[in-house]
Amino acid sequence: MISIKKYAAIDIGSNAMRLLITNIVEQQGKETQFNKSALIRVPIRLGQDAFTVGEISPENIDRMIDAMTAFRLLMKVYKIDKYKACATSAMREAYNGKEVIEIIREKSEIDIEIIDGKVEATIIASSDLHSFLSTDKTYLYVDVGGGSTEFSLFSNGKMVVSKSFKNGTVRLLNNMVNDIVWEEIEKWIKTNTQDYENITLIGSGGNINKLFKLSGKQQDKPLSYFYLNSQYQYLNSLTYEQRIAEMGLNTDRADVIIPATRIYLNAMKWSNARHIYVPKIGLSDGIVKALYYGRI
Repeated sequence: MISIKKYAAIDIGSNAMRLLITNIVEQQGKETQFNKSALIRVPIRLGQDAFTVGEISPENIDRMIDAMTAFRLLMKVYKIDKYKACATSAMREAYNGKEVIEIIREKSEIDIEIIDGKVEATIIASSDLHSFLSTDKTYLYVDVGGGSTEFSLFSNGKMVVSKSFKNGTVRLLNNMVNDIVWEEIEKWIKTNTQDYENITLIGSGGNINKLFKLSGKQQDKPLSYFYLNSQYQYLNSLTYEQRIAEMGLNTDRADVIIPATRIYLNAMKWSNARHIYVPKIGLSDGIVKALYYGRI
């Protein structure tokens, strides 16, 4: 007996919003399969509003309403059984965040939950992350977003410690991350990794996924520190327009990819990691899993 359910996850980030549609295949005696059916990404940079002005602008509220209405119609077409919409740091910090959620609920009939950094890290850990963790190794998992970065240390297949820092790509672009934040991250990483040897990084987020795709490597192969650093130098040598024209980057990816790479490189340096694995996981994947297993 095979049963197929359709779940959707909406991830309202600081740099973009995503709708992930997943087919969940249940078969007696076999492990449940989570097969991606569609992923739609809309580049609405809410962090630019939230982190610089402190509120979501009327223009972006209108764009969010349009996007959420489109997402609702797509979910209807796909005949979705269940969905969950989560908003992260931009909506957390915008003083009109709750008001915006009420407007969207009224106009597009989508319910959104604003989640904190700890919940965000837990949801991401609900994704396929466990299948990439060898029980005899230690990993530092780094998820870089527009407004925050989540760091989680895994040893023997289990999470040891996790922390979210207000250091993300949109903040860095706007020079809103001071040296104290970088020092706190460095201290946290060094303190929590000092008792472990041979740490490997696992990276998630749109920017590291793009860098991995550009490398042409197979999914189970890692990127080296040397490769990531050389890409960082190369990206810095190009203008914004050249990154779009020569590397085929989206207009909303061509600027944030540089500060994102800086975060990954620092995490590797401070944990003495030489390699970074880039599985295809993220918040939206985690939302689907957490929804299915009743964790949210």
